[in-house]
Amino acid sequence: MQLKKLTDVPANEVAMEGAAGCRVRWLIGERDQAPTFAMREFEVAPGGHTPRHFHDYEHEIYVLAGKGTLVDGDREMPLAAGDVVFVAPNDIHQFRNSGPEPMRFLCLIPNSATGKNVTVAPECGCET
Repeated sequence: MQLKKLTDVPANEVAMEGAAGCRVRWLIGERDQAPTFAMREFEVAPGGHTPRHFHDYEHEIYVLAGKGTLVDGDREMPLAAGDVVFVAPNDIHQFRNSGPEPMRFLCLIPNSATGKNVTVAPECGCET
């Protein structure tokens, strides 16, 4: 069993094309000898967004704080603390912060997804 403090895990800029104002912390993963899942925390600054992208694995999201918009293909839905999102494999998706505070969410992926290709959609779907 392991216990960590969130603040002891470094937050790194999301370096993917199409990302703006995003940081990620790898809370649990293969380095922790977790056999199946990885848990990450994302923080998206006001006005920031993840890339509009898709990949061949699922992931689950739990919004911890802030407000935003979930882009699901061509559809947009509001997001707020307490919301839960299931992203199926190959769904085009994006998370945007539409509020005045940082938006924070947990994102769980299978460890088998670590290092897999992520395809950035041709347009980010946001005003720049």
